[in-house]
Amino acid sequence: MMDNKDYRIEKALDEISTLRGVDASNIQVVKIDRFEGEFGAYPFKLADEVKKVYQNKGIEKLFSHQAQAIQQVLDGNHVVVSTPTASGKTLIYNAVTLDAVTRDPSARSLYLFPTKALSQDQLAELFELNKLMGDKLGLFTYDGDTPQSTRQAIRKKAQIVLTNPYMLHSGILPHHTKWVNLFENLKYVIIDELHYYTGVFGSHMGNIMRRLKRICRFYGSDPIFIMSSATISNPGELAERIIEEDVSLIDKNGAPRGDKFLVFFNPPVVNKELGIRRSYVAVARQVAGILLRNGLQVITFANSRLITEVLVKYLKNDFEKNVTDSGRIRGYRGGYLPQKRREIEQGLRNGEIQAVVSTNALELGIDIGSLDATVLAAYPGTIASTWQRIGRAGRRAGKAIGVLVSSSSPVDQFIVNHPEYFTGKSPEVGRVNPDNLAILIEHIKCAAFELPFVRAETFGSENLVEILDYLAENRILFQNNDKWFWTEQGYPADAVSINRVSSDNFVVVDRTEGEKVIAEVDFSSALETLHPKAVYMLESEQYVVEEFDYENRKAFVRKSNADYYTDAITYTKIAVLDIFDQMKGEHYDFFHGDVHVFSQVVGFKKLKFYTNENVGAGDLQLPQQEMHSTAFWITIKGHLLDTVQISAEEKIEAITGIAYLMRHICAVMLMCDVKDLGVAVEDNITKTDINPRTANWKERQNLILREFEPNIYIYDSYPNGIGFSEVLFERAVDIFEKVLDAIKNCSCEKGCPSCVGPPIRSSDNQKDAARFIISLLLDRVYH
Repeated sequence: MMDNKDYRIEKALDEISTLRGVDASNIQVVKIDRFEGEFGAYPFKLADEVKKVYQNKGIEKLFSHQAQAIQQVLDGNHVVVSTPTASGKTLIYNAVTLDAVTRDPSARSLYLFPTKALSQDQLAELFELNKLMGDKLGLFTYDGDTPQSTRQAIRKKAQIVLTNPYMLHSGILPHHTKWVNLFENLKYVIIDELHYYTGVFGSHMGNIMRRLKRICRFYGSDPIFIMSSATISNPGELAERIIEEDVSLIDKNGAPRGDKFLVFFNPPVVNKELGIRRSYVAVARQVAGILLRNGLQVITFANSRLITEVLVKYLKNDFEKNVTDSGRIRGYRGGYLPQKRREIEQGLRNGEIQAVVSTNALELGIDIGSLDATVLAAYPGTIASTWQRIGRAGRRAGKAIGVLVSSSSPVDQFIVNHPEYFTGKSPEVGRVNPDNLAILIEHIKCAAFELPFVRAETFGSENLVEILDYLAENRILFQNNDKWFWTEQGYPADAVSINRVSSDNFVVVDRTEGEKVIAEVDFSSALETLHPKAVYMLESEQYVVEEFDYENRKAFVRKSNADYYTDAITYTKIAVLDIFDQMKGEHYDFFHGDVHVFSQVVGFKKLKFYTNENVGAGDLQLPQQEMHSTAFWITIKGHLLDTVQISAEEKIEAITGIAYLMRHICAVMLMCDVKDLGVAVEDNITKTDINPRTANWKERQNLILREFEPNIYIYDSYPNGIGFSEVLFERAVDIFEKVLDAIKNCSCEKGCPSCVGPPIRSSDNQKDAARFIISLLLDRVYH
């Protein structure tokens, strides 16, 4: 007989499937069957005292992946464990850490978590284990919130230090002489949530690990690295790139799980011609309401603080009708005080809170108990994050339901139409490039401050001596015989942001009432978002840019009630410097290589909120930007386009639509943000831009009067590249298969923001043209 909660979950699922206006095209349900689990005994080498602690907690045997990982670590191997949320990865590194201090009280361990909240949660779990061991361990978090008065004691007494990459980078490594006890006796380094360290952040992390290992060698220690990751396609490769050591991969999950229903909900179309769907926020509210009315405990994830607060307001209005209901619905995000966050976590664990709406702050392994249902208000950007969020329900082997409500973005539309992405092996690749020259040089400066470099050393794969000589010529380092010393005032780590390549930010100054700084914008985004007359958005407030001071990196703004937002028009030109690899076909050529990117913001459009109607435009002449990067590109052969019986202008629009969609599909495949990739379209014959949205009337007419052979470039948006383009080249045909699928699955008539973008002229059908061109490219029969 079905228990009451199982009945309520299936009843809620039926109600979601029969919502008004919803049919089979809007909803897909995937059932993941329960798994009884695979188990193993505690490894013989694990200290009896540690075994007893866990047995006293009721853990008589380990999941198979836990037993394998602990054995590998005790054998002296670096390990990465890649299993789903709630599979007990924490037990692995806690057990071996406790084993180390049990055998040798001088042994030290360093835990690295991507967020302060997660380190605090893990500290609570370690406190519980310490209590079972007789309160004999020194356990401390060390982050920006740690009082100055306690820092000296922590440096001397801590056997287990919990921190984050930011604090390690700027607060521990530069002051290693104060951490002698830690570095002389460092046994284990734990890197939790490894899948977060991709792209720029991961490239910085690789260099921070180089600096950490360099200091450890100086003090005579050689720590073992233990890493945990969500499910991605290359956890072993990513781990080896970050720590530059051989790593044992354990990715067969032995943890039991209950039945889980995954619901992929695509809001119904309300305007078929424009491809406009019902608001995903409204649908998420509706779905969460159904789950709550069925007595289920629900967590809803939103991708921004604004949407989080909006959904909290909606659900409170719906369900907190009187005083006794107050507090049943709560929000949770960065910016809440720690005390409030702990209160909400406790309320979820004990069942006093029925629903919480959160940003990604609750995505990681913070203990919030066993929830029944998860709602995702839009795709979070990666499949790994989606699984992390869905995994918050049914964490303790119970039946659960997860609902992904898609937005109208091309990425969301692709994901919601491909549920197989979630049931097969993860297609996402974690890519880093610690040898990105811009990032590498910054960390070489940091490392030189920490310890002088000697000629025999290596730091990455680049020629270290050349870089040191360059820094010495610029009087940043001083060379004395075969050593290089730091010479400048202050320490360089303070000036290096590990979330971006450059730390050259623009400051946003609000002039509405006096002058006050309200935000910082990174250099790469500033020209497109802070140009003169731009509408700058901050926490749903609108500001118009009155003055853009490029030289002093400032933008002066004033509050506005404008009913439109602005979209910058950027002219991009690509110069190919070197071709690393190429693949020739009958209808296309694929390339991967070094490129020089020239870009300039030349104007902007004013688009109305909600309708995206173009209500105005303006010309701009901002400084041209140049960047050396890497790119993947395709040349579509002229003879193929000759067979397409449409006007030259329609062909141009179709190609730019394909490029628009390619960029979004590539972001899905790379597990990165869309803004991490740039896109440009040029004529391979004349090497001129052929984007009808940036070309003037004369340029467009010139293109229409002759044949052209388009190049579509997808390039890394960071100087010197992060390694994205190589992956795209390897999966080039797959990209176009997915682009074709996305166009076919879109319900619009002529093109919309969810596929190839809206047509420039109402008479054009760039969607059909794009579909036809890709079908020919792939030798498919168009129908």
